[in-house]
Amino acid sequence: MYELIHARGNTYYIDCPAKMGLYVKDDAHAYLIDSGNDKEAGKKILKILQAHGWNLDAVIVTHSHADHFGGCAVLQERTGCKVYGSEIERAFMQHPILEPAYLYGGYPPKELRNKFLMAKPCTVLDICEETFPHEFTIIPLPGHYFDMIGVVTPDKVFFCADSLSGEHILEKYHVAVLYDVEAYLTTLETVETTDAELFVPAHAEPVTDIRELARMNAMKVEEIADQILELCGAGASFEDILAGLFVRYNLSMDCNQYVLVGSTVRSYLSYLHGKGLIDVMFADNRMLWARK
Repeated sequence: MYELIHARGNTYYIDCPAKMGLYVKDDAHAYLIDSGNDKEAGKKILKILQAHGWNLDAVIVTHSHADHFGGCAVLQERTGCKVYGSEIERAFMQHPILEPAYLYGGYPPKELRNKFLMAKPCTVLDICEETFPHEFTIIPLPGHYFDMIGVVTPDKVFFCADSLSGEHILEKYHVAVLYDVEAYLTTLETVETTDAELFVPAHAEPVTDIRELARMNAMKVEEIADQILELCGAGASFEDILAGLFVRYNLSMDCNQYVLVGSTVRSYLSYLHGKGLIDVMFADNRMLWARK
């Protein structure tokens, strides 16, 4: 775990639960892509950098989920490195309470104010800043989250964040977290057509050809949409639909899963409603979704 692996040229990745990228321009200028989930991840990154005599210049964060920026606070504190992110994601990284508040839809209970949903805040610059290292190509990858980005290094290694899940993750968890289903399907097409020699998803193995995995993820989205459409029936509440999905896929409910999968189910309902496949109605002061 946290093994440094050479990808191509001056590009490496750190093999861990959410893979990180590392581009070493020279000993004085190393750039990290994402930073792991917490302080301990940050410390492990520092050990790797120190072992090779590399100075961390900046961290480019793909999106504001805690497992992607959780190490930034300690890295910034210990090295003075800059941290860059896209506009909406910056707000969440600088004010981490926004994450559980958004997912819960109000002030989150203490069970949701945890390090899995709330990383330590850090100071984040916009990727449009003049100081941003422009040798990297930024690819917008919305859908999984508000304003997620991918990063292509000069060696044509594409760190595509959470735009795809590995096959084993799809089969174990089924419902990947999505904010905007339609944007996500477009992002899968973007990933497929991006010019790169190596694709490194955060939660799948690196590959030279991403097309099969992208189509696998698209098929899973279609499958989940069909399941939710069926669960809507003649009229079902969000809670009924969520519970039905957990039963069908034999998933285990806890506070984190309730809000993560729950927000995703709401996004699917908006997607299906926008496609004209379901209607929203109210009965006995309950909001119901019904298949047309």
